[in-house]
Amino acid sequence: MTSQTVPPGIPSSDQIRRAPKVLLHDHLDGGLRPATVVDLARESGYTQLPDTDPDKLGLWFREAADSGSLERYLETFSHTVGVMQTRQALVRVARECAQDLAADGVVYAEVRYAPEQHLEGGLSLQEVVEAVDEGFREGERLALAEGHRIRIGALLTAMRHAARALEIAELANAYRDAGVVGFDIAGAEAGYPPTRHLDAFEYLKRENNHFTIHAGEAFGLPSIWQALQWCGADRLGHGVRIIDDIRVREDGTVELGRLASYVRDKRIPLELCPSSNLQTGAAPSYEEHPIGLLRRLHFRATVNTDNRLMSHTSMSREFEHLVEAFGYTLDDMQWFTVNGMKSAFIPFDERLAMINDVIKPGYAALKSEWLFRQTASTSPSAPSEG
Repeated sequence: MTSQTVPPGIPSSDQIRRAPKVLLHDHLDGGLRPATVVDLARESGYTQLPDTDPDKLGLWFREAADSGSLERYLETFSHTVGVMQTRQALVRVARECAQDLAADGVVYAEVRYAPEQHLEGGLSLQEVVEAVDEGFREGERLALAEGHRIRIGALLTAMRHAARALEIAELANAYRDAGVVGFDIAGAEAGYPPTRHLDAFEYLKRENNHFTIHAGEAFGLPSIWQALQWCGADRLGHGVRIIDDIRVREDGTVELGRLASYVRDKRIPLELCPSSNLQTGAAPSYEEHPIGLLRRLHFRATVNTDNRLMSHTSMSREFEHLVEAFGYTLDDMQWFTVNGMKSAFIPFDERLAMINDVIKPGYAALKSEWLFRQTASTSPSAPSEG
């Protein structure tokens, strides 16, 4: 495609990578570098890896996640969590997470993990949180030295099949001024409704703290309704099944059900993860992903990675897929990014500063690049000197 035929604002892959991005839904144990998994397994004596060659191991993670088998998908996390049982391992994984996201143009990220899954090596819940925070801060400093600015906040996750949600919520509240910005519950939705953990959510609301809930990924509208109306979630982790409450008529007009209307009217953020949704069957293709309709209807949609290792993705790759599927421009990327920043769990003035001082100027610079490139391509050649 020549520069004359590129629609206005369509970003190149390089511009997508350099664009400031905001990430709200990313799992720490789903984003390790394959080489790091191999190193940590060797250091800790973990012998269950399916392969010790980093390239082959990375391919195994992707194929297992794509297999359609829930058992194989869950097995991928048993390996990453299995090598994240020491303070040194947690610091390294968190540090590399911050560096990798920053190198991909992410300027703000909320990364979630379940402290209760990292106790097999003798660490306490508090030691887990402090190790991950140390790694994030180290990663921020190293990224800055490499010319990339990023700020990372942690979301502490409780596993919905377990019975430690209140304990983890109290932990999140105790560390809310030390790198933890909120709380989450994750795990299988079917059979484990969020209402099982009402005591945790009631506690967080009394403490004026923030929380998101994995809902509407696989289980559908009842999961979303409970997360919002019973638990009071600030955001929906995924929430992609809200599409089940939206009817598109044959003439193209759209009718929203009462729950979908509520979600849109209340500007409840949807933490959409396109590549992950394809793996779990929530959408058959990028072109058919509900994000296209949700963007058109002006829901508070955001773009996220979920598990970068298992989905072989990054924020840049997610946007590349969406640009190809929907013809999104830099303006669309900015819209998603501002949505993400508006929905972050940090104070309003800090969100506003990030939008006005980092995100909007970053996109303005990228748009000016496109404008000057177009001008140069259409300008007549200067006359040669006689």
